Amino acid sequence: MAPFFIANHHVTKDVCLTEPLNAITPVILSGGSGTRLWPLSQPHRPKQLLPLTDIETMLQLTARRTHGHPSFRAPIIVGNAAHADAIEAQLAAIGVADPLMVLEPLARNTAPAIALAALVAGPDAVLLVMPSDHVILDTPSFHEAIEKALPLVREGWLVTFGITPDSPDTGYGYLRVGEAVGDGVHKVAQFIEKPDLDRATQMLAAGGHAWNAGIFLFGAQAFIDALAQFQPEMLDAARQSVDRARHEGKRVYPSEAEFAASPSNSVDYAVMEKAAQVACVPVSMGWSDVGSWDSLYAIGEKDGSGLHARGPVTAIDCSNSLVFSDGMKISMVGVDDLIVVASGDEILILPRGQSQQVRKAAEAAAKRPPADG
Repeated sequence: MAPFFIANHHVTKDVCLTEPLNAITPVILSGGSGTRLWPLSQPHRPKQLLPLTDIETMLQLTARRTHGHPSFRAPIIVGNAAHADAIEAQLAAIGVADPLMVLEPLARNTAPAIALAALVAGPDAVLLVMPSDHVILDTPSFHEAIEKALPLVREGWLVTFGITPDSPDTGYGYLRVGEAVGDGVHKVAQFIEKPDLDRATQMLAAGGHAWNAGIFLFGAQAFIDALAQFQPEMLDAARQSVDRARHEGKRVYPSEAEFAASPSNSVDYAVMEKAAQVACVPVSMGWSDVGSWDSLYAIGEKDGSGLHARGPVTAIDCSNSLVFSDGMKISMVGVDDLIVVASGDEILILPRGQSQQVRKAAEAAAKRPPADG
């Protein structure tokens, strides 16, 4: 498969965190299936294992944000057992040898996944929880935000990172930023579900709101204590699953029977929206969750007609479109504002701005009868 990437221009200024050497344990969540980037992203090759925005994969770029920095320990990867070999190989290729991998026996959303990591890391660990499939162009600003959060984390707060919005995007959840509780750190006044356009526009105009990036910093014990208070059944299932885990070198296989008893819930719903001491560090760091073909188009380099094309693509008198093929030849004439993606034997075509509907296409394709002959 030909790589599909957008030049990723990293800011190079140095930032030195003051946390003691090897104090923070990155937890990289790599269990998602990336269905919103179908048909390129598939269960056997989810988007975090693909080179979408750089010559390196999303997973590799995520690991690089902390690898080799003196304030961070080696990462814990929480992922799908079916992807273990690919994860290990990709991280080894950038110098992250023998990562500790907690391999989920089945998907139970982010809160149980983080619970597994917290229990494996131990109560004294400080955890930096990062999805494996996000873009952060300005890593030093990310490190600065972590530095601001650390004093609150030492006091038992759960901290999230809020992205300063530059548009009324309806694809993200939002945070309403409350009173200041530290230098550049604010109490989270409210978690807001993905809004409609009118509400998103109002929040952007009002100020005091941030996109919810789904990146967190907290002590493992603080998170375990929150689970004990708000999700005791989840904590019990995760603890029993880890206690009965199978170990193969640095691979940890939690017990499926016990983990299956855990409720499936996101960390926001399970803990962050309920806990009393939840803070937010607003930050601008060139972030995108690359959650759709539209968001990939938005951060991509385009020609003078607004065309972003990768692969064997011929486009004549076309504009403002994303066109990608990993092999199939595509020819387009006189069309505008489209997303066209050809991967394997699947072709996706839809209007630009409507890529949140991709899941419907993926679900319909899965039910399609096989072709004759």
